[in-house]
This record gives sequence, C-alpha cells and structure tokens, in this order.
Amino acid sequence: MKEYICPCCGIKKTFDDSEPHQVDESALFCQPCVPLLSTHSIPPTTPVVVLDASEAFDLLSDREKMYAYWMGQASWKGSLICLTQCSPESLAIFTLLLATFSAQPVEELLERARSNGIEQSEIDDILMYSAAFFSNMGNYKSFGDTKFVPVTPKDRFRAFLLCSNLDAAIINKLFDATEIRLYSLQPRHRQLGLGAKQGISTYFSANCEEADADLAGRFLNSIQLSPYNTRLFKHRTVAGSPTKYVVLVASAVTGPAPQANFPFNASYEFEGAVFEIKLGDHANAMRKTVESLRQASAFIANEHQGEMIGHYATSFDVGSIEAHKDGSRAWIRDKGPAVETYIGFIESYRDPSGMRGEFEGFVACVNKEVSKKFQVLVDSAEEFLTFMPWPKEFEKDEFLRPDFTSLEVIAFGSSGVPAGINIPNYDDIRQNEGFKNVSLGNVLKAGYGASGDKPVSFVLPADQVLYKKLMGPAFEVQVGLHELLGHGSGKLFYSSDAELVKTLRNPLTGEAGELSTYAENATWDTSFGKIASNYEECRAECTGIYLCLERSILEVFGHMTAEAQDDIIYINWLLMVRAGVVGLEFYTPSTDSWRQAHMNARYVILRVLLEAGQGLVALERTVDEDGKENVFVHLDRSKILTVGKPAIQAFMLKLQVYKSTGDVANGSKMFAMYSEVPDNMLELREIVMARKEPRKLLVQPNMVLTTPSMVQLKTYDATPQGMINSWVDRFQEDIPEMFAALEGKEEEDRFVNDLI
Repeated sequence: MKEYICPCCGIKKTFDDSEPHQVDESALFCQPCVPLLSTHSIPPTTPVVVLDASEAFDLLSDREKMYAYWMGQASWKGSLICLTQCSPESLAIFTLLLATFSAQPVEELLERARSNGIEQSEIDDILMYSAAFFSNMGNYKSFGDTKFVPVTPKDRFRAFLLCSNLDAAIINKLFDATEIRLYSLQPRHRQLGLGAKQGISTYFSANCEEADADLAGRFLNSIQLSPYNTRLFKHRTVAGSPTKYVVLVASAVTGPAPQANFPFNASYEFEGAVFEIKLGDHANAMRKTVESLRQASAFIANEHQGEMIGHYATSFDVGSIEAHKDGSRAWIRDKGPAVETYIGFIESYRDPSGMRGEFEGFVACVNKEVSKKFQVLVDSAEEFLTFMPWPKEFEKDEFLRPDFTSLEVIAFGSSGVPAGINIPNYDDIRQNEGFKNVSLGNVLKAGYGASGDKPVSFVLPADQVLYKKLMGPAFEVQVGLHELLGHGSGKLFYSSDAELVKTLRNPLTGEAGELSTYAENATWDTSFGKIASNYEECRAECTGIYLCLERSILEVFGHMTAEAQDDIIYINWLLMVRAGVVGLEFYTPSTDSWRQAHMNARYVILRVLLEAGQGLVALERTVDEDGKENVFVHLDRSKILTVGKPAIQAFMLKLQVYKSTGDVANGSKMFAMYSEVPDNMLELREIVMARKEPRKLLVQPNMVLTTPSMVQLKTYDATPQGMINSWVDRFQEDIPEMFAALEGKEEEDRFVNDLI
C-alpha cells in the first residue's frame, strides 16, 4: 500500500500499488477530484486574439510616441504588483515561465521538447496554460477569480521546462518551490476570497477573517488613511497580548511611518488591537514605475500632464493616496489629449472586502472619429439625466462635463482589460470636480464581437442572426451609457447636507425626515464594503438598458430609424438577460459567493426581470439531440416598454436612494435578496457550467525603442506562442530582479501562507 495526500481535497489516502488506475500518480488527483479539471483548467480551444492599435499609433507624432512609450513602461513595470496581489505562488510561477521561455527562442524550445519525447498535446497544454497565466497575471482568472492549473502532469511539465537552455538547477529549484500550489485544488485554493472557508487572498494574511477586515476598515477610516494601496497582515495571537496587525503600504520608500508626505504614525492602538504602519510594499515595482514616469515627463504635451506625473511619482514614491488624488485632478483637467493614460491602484474587484485597489496602468491613442459620437452624448448628458427615475435632488448639483473618448489601447498593464472605464474612483472628486469616461474601441472589437457559424449559447435559433449582427453595436451603446450616465450619475449625501436631507421626502415611502447621510470621512467603498463594486456595476448596467429605450439617445449612436432602434433595444436587453444566465458560472455554491462584480450585477437584473412576470422573460429548459440539457432565453420584445421598463425603473430608484443616503442595511438586504440562487437556478447553473465557453485571451503589442528618440510598435501572432513572445519581450530584462524579489519574500510568505 502507498500513502499520498490528494492536492484537491487535502485528504490523506492509501492505494494499492498494484492498482495504479485508482489514482493518477503523476498529478496526484484522487478520482472524485478529477472532474474539477474541467472547471479549473484552460481549454485548448480558448480563442487567442490580437489587440490591434497599429493604425492609431502610426498617427502619433514622434514626441507623442515617446510619451506613450515611457507611460507604457510605467504601466507594465507597476503591473508586476498584480502577481503579488493574485496569489502567493504567482510571482514564482511567472519567474519560472518567463526565465524558461526567455533562455532561447520559443520555437527552439518546442523543437527540443518534441525531440525529447514530449507529446504535442502536452506542449499545446503547457503553451495555453502559460499564455493564460501571462494574460491574467497570475494563476487565477481575472474575470471570475477561479484558479486554473495545468492539465499536463507534474513530471511531464517539469520535463518540458528542462528542455530549456535555462540552468536545470534553477528550473528544479523553482519548480520544487511551486509545484504543490501550482497544481493544488484543495477547497480553499479553488477561488479568491477572504477567510478559511472562502478562499485565498494576498490582500490579507491567511489567518485573517472578515472580522479582521472590518476592524481594519474602521481603523483606517479613523485615521483617514485610504486602504486603496494597502494590504493587511495579522500576527499570530499570543495569549495575554493584544492582536497585532501590519498595514503594508505600497511605496518605493521602505521602513516604518512617518515619512515625508506620509503623515501617519508608525503604530496605533485601536479597539484593543495594535496596528503597525509599514511602507515599502511592492517597493521595487514602485521604484521602477516612478523612474519611468520621470522619463515620460520629458515628453509631456502640456502643464496638466506634468503636474499629473509629478503627483503620481510622489504617490508611488511615498505611498500617498492624497498625492494620487491630486494627480487625478490634474488628469481630469487634461482634456482631449492625443495619448490618454491613467495609472495607480484603481479597481477594488479583487479585494474580498471591496476596498483595496488592484494596480493598473494603461496607455491609449484617441480615436477621434468615434470620440465625436461620445462627445455628442456628453453635450446632451444633462438632458438625458432628466430621464433617470429619481428626483433631481438625488442628482449631482452640477453635471461636470467629462472627457468621453474612444481609445485604442496600446498597453494595459493589469490582470485584465476592460471594455470601458469611468475614473477616478474617488467619490469626492467624481461628485465635486469631475471624471473621465473611456470606451476601449479595439478591446470591444477584439473581445466582444461574435464570429463564425457556431451558435451563441442560450440564444434561440430564431434570434441567432440578429444577435450576432448587432451584439457589437448594442454593446457599444450599453458601455457608453453604463460609463457616462451610469457611473457618472447620482449624488451622495454627507452629514454636511443634513439640513437639506431633512426637507426631502423618501422617494420610496413618500415620508419626510427619514433619510440618512454618510459621515464626512466615509466613502461609498468603505461604507458598502464587499458588495460596493457589485452594487455599483448593477446600477450602471441598469442605466444602460433603461436609457437605451430613449430614441434620442440611440440617434447619438447612429441608429436613426425606428426599425433599427427597435432591434438595438431588443438585442441590448437580450444581451443583458443572457448575461444573467451566464452569470451563474461565476457563483460558487459551496461558499455562497459571487466571484465577479459585473456577472453578479447581470444576474440580479435577470432576477428583477423574471420577477416582473407577465411573460417578459422566460427560461426554457430543453434537451438537445445529443441528449444534453440546454436552456434558451425568451424575451418578449413587445413587453420591454410596458413591463421591463417599469420594473427596471422601480429597481433603479431603490438602488439610487440607498446609495445616495448611505443606507447600507436596506441596500445590502435588497441586493442580497436578488443575488440569491434558489434551487431552480442551481439546476440551471449545472447546464451553464456544462456549456461554459472560454474567455478570449488578448495579445497586446509592445512599444520598442529603436533609437533613443524613436519608437516602433511590435505586434505578435494570435496564438499562445505569440502571447508568450510578447511577454518575453516585455519583461526579459527584469528576470534578475525577479529572482532577487523571490529571495526576499520569506517574511511575506510566512504571513500569506500562514494556516493555509
């Protein structure tokens, strides 16, 4: 008999050596866990597409190209932080893969692997795994937060890597250090989450639970230190001593607080616990980001860009979010630049508590023709905001006209690339000073179009042709309205507005004097916490399908006839209903949690429309000719205005009232109710999981200095190998520093891996 521990379930078992079929010894998966591979691996059929920006890049002047190059360098150097923000093992896996593929041309490595007996199917799996790892900047999907592992067994994966010119001792050392977590699918490792029963998160040490995150949130709020660029590590509790936490702040400067431009003490006592403030998290990435920003400052187009870069450099140097806010203010004032860029700790989707930002930086060229369309939308925004279903008192006192541009992305350094963005995410700036909207045109084209003869899942055969024809134009409308009038609308009431609020009637009850406000130092994220992103995405998605019913808005997007408008409305609503069904893929029954903000939002909208009844939406379960179950979405287009619009109108009003007044209790209760997945939906989820389709991987170009003052754009093939080559070119020179960073991670690993 032989003993082993299954990396999926973590249970110690024995098996008879004479019956090896009972266990896959190479991967050590016990039989009940093998099906997990279908959920936690990257299918070989995953589409790989190119993010093309060549035409837009060629229109830039030499000076603008140099500015784009250095801002791109800042974005990519900083994006290495995403590896550490993903999982404890991601930096080591990244270093192993990058060093292996960089040691010789990739094709040479593949030829050697074939000659050494590595099967082509194994090579294909390793290439796809590596491409997906690079694309997601870690071994958890950026859209859905689930772990993916190689299908190729451990010994064969190692054998492939050893075909490289990289020193075998280095390969073996890194593989030995990562192989357990590389393949592990024990329950806690399957998804990101906070706490022993929810998943793993490197924003927190492994011994943190939700109560620790809540305590830290109250503490940070009490000293008015933003959590956006922080992580929280908890020391092991010692009997008779207060619990001690370390708040790590991302900065190039290292050591304890205070530091120049960072006016916080080194240590605080709060609610019986001790909090230490420590600078220098992600110090090397922050330092290299600052260096690139300072290089970019030599090629600015105006004083706003210079001011912006100066504040960003200060922020990343000393960890000051206030400096980043000042940089964001300058960025808002930089209207209509030829090269658009933004950088920092931005979106909080991956923090289980909803308060800490993942690093991202992007550089893009403005598509002037498409941007004209969005400018018309901005010019009419004040009129269109009157269509919103809440009283004018719940809208901003003044609509601060933003830049709204269509961009062609040249570089997007983060774990994923969105289709549109509304930034900055600072509530006080958005409400009182303004914001910008961007629609990422080449991302929409590459990632969201339908192609080929394969039917779109869950869409009726009768709808297939129109759906494929209009899903791109309809999604463009949805993104535009979602970003500008969704995220850009609505007011938050603070305690300074208390006298005004007393005079307002609650739109939901008609009663006066019962509305609440936010405390002056509170924010939307810190108040609504882990549901803040999901709730806000739901409000913005509702805005898109609600306002697309206004024909004057559809005319802005070029849909001029009643027939064309009716078709866009129908397909946009069908997109949303179908997305609600697909959203079930991103719900985890074992933890009763949603892993993706937008998909949770779309599922909630589906529930609202199903609740409206009257035959508006129906989900028909069928059995295909192959005997497998299927589900089709029925949307009665004749009832969108009469049934769908009133349902979304009433729901949007509740969303806005609870958001405006900081009514966390009622807002959370309502959102949780619609987020529930009852038994009939769990049954549908089984069908969705059986028919789920892989998300496209985007191969981005690289800007390359050909002389000290000339930049060219290098593109790559739409293949896993093309993806790998793009990352080798992007980061090959950083490999020595990555090895050094791994050597210095022992203390962090002790915290992050504690109790895992």
